[in-house]
Amino acid sequence: MHLEHKIAQLTEQIEQASPFLAAIRREIGKLIIGQHELIERLLTALLADGHVLLEGVPGLAKTMTARTLTQAISGDFQRIQFTPDLLPADIVGTMIYNEKEHEFFPKLGPIFANFVLADEINRAPAKVQSALLEAMQERQVTIGHETFPLPSPFTVLATQNPIEQEGTYPLPEAQVDRFMLKVKVVYPSKDEELDILQRWTTGEEIVAEPVCSLDQIVAARRLVNAVYVDEKVQRYIVDLVIATREPAEYGLGALAPLIEYGASPRASIYLTVAAKANAFLHNRGYVVPDDVLTIGMDVLRHRIICSYEAEAQEITSDDLVEKVFRAIEIP
Repeated sequence: MHLEHKIAQLTEQIEQASPFLAAIRREIGKLIIGQHELIERLLTALLADGHVLLEGVPGLAKTMTARTLTQAISGDFQRIQFTPDLLPADIVGTMIYNEKEHEFFPKLGPIFANFVLADEINRAPAKVQSALLEAMQERQVTIGHETFPLPSPFTVLATQNPIEQEGTYPLPEAQVDRFMLKVKVVYPSKDEELDILQRWTTGEEIVAEPVCSLDQIVAARRLVNAVYVDEKVQRYIVDLVIATREPAEYGLGALAPLIEYGASPRASIYLTVAAKANAFLHNRGYVVPDDVLTIGMDVLRHRIICSYEAEAQEITSDDLVEKVFRAIEIP
């Protein structure tokens, strides 16, 4: 009874703390038509303190959605256009010599913001992409011999184009693994595209207004961390992740030659935290298996490396994740 009372109390706190989410959705809706799944995943990452990799063809409002979200939250926003000639110092900053004082002082780069949009992240070489690694994982940056903490909250929203491969560099696996979610941005429906046409061909300027503070985000994250996860759901999450590494143990022997590498323990952690955030979005103080199913594909799709055999059969990591979800019994 004590646990039930605690969960009921937490659910009540979440209901009181969550109205800002509806306000954010409303502000984003002023500029973005459709893309409901994209918006929900960005809110999930925001609550779960995770980074997001957005994959989609040009013109699907990936950049605009990210910018609009930051405007609604009144956070600092920086957009970095990744190009082949970009240097790590262009992102994190560098040390500059002051002739008057005869000493070096740091000039901080654009990564010192609450929300950093890494646009077309796969257009920059590996050494530049790796400059983001420390920042994304440690929430700090080292310039020269000094370490500087990044602002809180700190979220990287990166975009990449899946079609055009000329002049691009594939993201290192260590980099991809730092993203909590990889979201595939899809085309709008016919009706949505008509609405887009009518809204964006009048010349009228539409701007999102700030509707919540960074303090509200930080407070919401504390509640997300407190969301209850039953051991049965935890075991379900672990089974899903281990099934990508040891498929034969779960009656999925046919998948073994198709998977080069399965998901790491970081996937279990991110899947749990993202499921908690999804529960928060639905005003619940506890996680249900449906939260895991809702967010699972976006957490796991970029953590499974397909073998050459899978590529030869044109089997994608999404296909493999779907088979795992179908095979593991829901508690």
